[in-house]
Amino acid sequence: MTSAAGWIEKTLHYRFRDNERLSQALTHRSAGGRHNERLEFLGDAVLGMIIAETLFLRVPDAEEGYLTRLRANLVRRETLAEIGAEIGLGDWLRLGAGELKSGGFRRASILANGVEAVLGAIYLDSGLGAVRSVIERLYADRLQSLPADTELKDSKTRLQGMLQSRGLDLPEYATESVSGEAHKRHFEVACRVEALGFRTTAGGRSRRQAEQRAAKAMIERIQNG
Repeated sequence: MTSAAGWIEKTLHYRFRDNERLSQALTHRSAGGRHNERLEFLGDAVLGMIIAETLFLRVPDAEEGYLTRLRANLVRRETLAEIGAEIGLGDWLRLGAGELKSGGFRRASILANGVEAVLGAIYLDSGLGAVRSVIERLYADRLQSLPADTELKDSKTRLQGMLQSRGLDLPEYATESVSGEAHKRHFEVACRVEALGFRTTAGGRSRRQAEQRAAKAMIERIQNG
């Protein structure tokens, strides 16, 4: 049976000098003992710095705002969770019984934090050069196809710019309903552009998410006439 160290070596082409660091990186708080939150903190900082440096060198003519949005897109929880799923990280995480029962090994936040913790462990184990090589390998495809700036701006910002360019007032957002238990809320939000007589609604797990989705729907409504 393949060990966690063997999986890391095969997947990331990295061999740990101290397997205890890897063990800690793969241990969620729910499992007890030495867990990975401190390594996650370190990995987050290392990842942000290396991605910033990589973008600075790869996109020499880009303005600061675009670089900032690119970095945010590459290090956000959703991207890290995708990477964690791609490398099969969930199969190697140590979780408590409750998290295992609820499918924690598939949860985006746990996968994302686990990726950062592994990167933090590699940095401590072998330094900046080693973790840079691993990050470049994990992000190879994404760095080859960086999104355009227009794709990175959130929907509310894009809608605001679209309306301002037409000399129209800003959209209005209103929360129409909130349902679900405290730990599993669902928000329904309406977006209205009074000058056009358009109204869209959307739901989400947070007010912000619902507003973004309603704004996206409004952009599509305006574009389709």
